[in-house]
Amino acid sequence: MTTLWAFIILLGVLITIHEFGHFMAARSVGVRVERFSIGIPPRFLTIESIDDGLLCKLFFFKRTRGSFKWQPVLEKHINRTGRLGSGTEYVVALLPLGGYVKMAGIIDENMDTEINYEEDEFMSKPLWAKLWILSAGVIMNTILAFILFASLGYYQGSAEIKDEPVVRETIGNMPAEMAGIIPGDRIIKINDNNVKTWSELTSLIKTRPNTKIDLVLERDDSMINLEITTTTSVIPVKGGMDTVGVLGIYPEMVYMSITAKEAISIGFSRTIGSFMMIIESLRMLGAGDASVSDFGGPILIAQLAGQTAEAGLIPFLTFMALLSVNLAFLNILPIPGLDGGHILIHLIEAAIRRPLTLKTRIAIQQIGMAFILILMVTIIFQDITRLFN
Repeated sequence: MTTLWAFIILLGVLITIHEFGHFMAARSVGVRVERFSIGIPPRFLTIESIDDGLLCKLFFFKRTRGSFKWQPVLEKHINRTGRLGSGTEYVVALLPLGGYVKMAGIIDENMDTEINYEEDEFMSKPLWAKLWILSAGVIMNTILAFILFASLGYYQGSAEIKDEPVVRETIGNMPAEMAGIIPGDRIIKINDNNVKTWSELTSLIKTRPNTKIDLVLERDDSMINLEITTTTSVIPVKGGMDTVGVLGIYPEMVYMSITAKEAISIGFSRTIGSFMMIIESLRMLGAGDASVSDFGGPILIAQLAGQTAEAGLIPFLTFMALLSVNLAFLNILPIPGLDGGHILIHLIEAAIRRPLTLKTRIAIQQIGMAFILILMVTIIFQDITRLFN
């Protein structure tokens, strides 16, 4: 149940923030927004901005002519005399997994062909306004990641590893935990090598992947001898990947308070670092150092959302920030059907100095949506395979 709710909250926040960016940008340049939905259909609650008030509707199953249909079961008009309505319908949908913004006069995944080029339609706006609207979702996701990283940095302070070979925590189902190592243990010897610092400890372990080693621990003034076999972890290094040995232990950390200015700096560096990590992952994919099977889809995201939520608020918000960066990066890619694809089409039109035909635009959108669908099916298949393995 934790996994389900964490997944719903995670995607609900990220996609709503993304769509809110498009909504505010459209309103800022005078584009009429027909619908702003939190969640995906069917509709559950709608509030329509009309002249002289608001029109509220509650939807549920209702018997009509011998059959049940999903339709309004309660309707109420809230009077606000003299109020000029925008015509926007604000929707809370039944499935809280995302959201969308429907703007007047835009050719997008809705395949809307009713464009009259009126003043309040998207297609009648200048290029800069179109690019502003289309990029606003990506900008909002990036801002959210920055705020989360900066806020978490300010709350946690500056973290530094205490360079002593003392175990602060063990990772579940890893060699250290299974061998009986517990928090507070001090590792003083690996094989015949004395260990005085955490740096020495990690150096000795990393060079011994899948290797049986002898450890000497100090626990409550007693010496404990253990024989343990390391496992492996693949990490990125300059020029590719490297397989290193790991035990599954964390060092002790020292936290120091930081200023708001330092927190802002942390927010910037972690946001940029997250984008660079995605670019490096794509580079590795192109170079053959990684494969599509290494990528995760909604099932893996749900699993990680549940795990981080159970670990605490800080891990969950950190994961939200990382996923927000991923959502921003994905949407800015020049793939038809995504924000970056829409931007590319408008830049092409600006370069050739004439608009593409409606038929061409719709064909491009259909090709893009087909590509995205194939990619989603592939990643979900990898998710399912990983789940059962």
